[in-house]
Amino acid sequence: MEKERIDKLLAGAGTLSRKDVKEMVRRKRITLNGETVTDAGQKIDISSDTVCVDGTPIALKKYIYIMLHKPAGIVSASNSTSEKTVVDLVPEAFRRAGLFPAGRLDKDTTGFVLITDDGAFAHRILSPKNHIEKTYVATLQSPLGDADIVILEKGLLLRDGTQFLPASVKIISEDNKQVQIKICEGKYHQIKRMFSAVGNCVVALHRTHMGTLELDSALPQGACRELTPSELEQIAPKSS
Repeated sequence: MEKERIDKLLAGAGTLSRKDVKEMVRRKRITLNGETVTDAGQKIDISSDTVCVDGTPIALKKYIYIMLHKPAGIVSASNSTSEKTVVDLVPEAFRRAGLFPAGRLDKDTTGFVLITDDGAFAHRILSPKNHIEKTYVATLQSPLGDADIVILEKGLLLRDGTQFLPASVKIISEDNKQVQIKICEGKYHQIKRMFSAVGNCVVALHRTHMGTLELDSALPQGACRELTPSELEQIAPKSS
């Protein structure tokens, strides 16, 4: 396994800066496998080494992956000067430098948002060429007809030149106003624009799955938890 610098890992795991870590090393407050650390740039293996600060073991991870149940009215962004963001909802225990939402939900859309600091993983799950589906439940203003489903499942070319890849659409309510839709893209207002193109309007939108991983039903809106390695595989299998 690739080793990482102690100052980089400690700075990434919380609110410390690398300068803070260097000062802690100078004061002999950090140990590695029981030995006092004398070099903030010393490299460690997070899978086997034990780092302590003032005698307390620190759980070090190169990256973190968080499942958040996004409420309506929250912006899918890392920061905002005027509005509350999904990253603002992450509790202190999970906070670290570089967190961002892997893919955006509209401000009024609810459901599964993945928050991470792993840019390569985010690119992998968001790239349309990898065909990793995101599943939504859309509540529509008008009943959806069979002809509309055919159009959506063939793919759409809008008048402005925007091309949407084929979607998977399934009616899930007796009045034909609630549907499950799966897409592997994430273009601006995509689902709303797709239904608008067939003469309908999205009244409410909720993301239920990323890949085959379903939003944890035990998570209330605004709450989050870390994902397990097996759950990450459900989002994006390494072979994809």
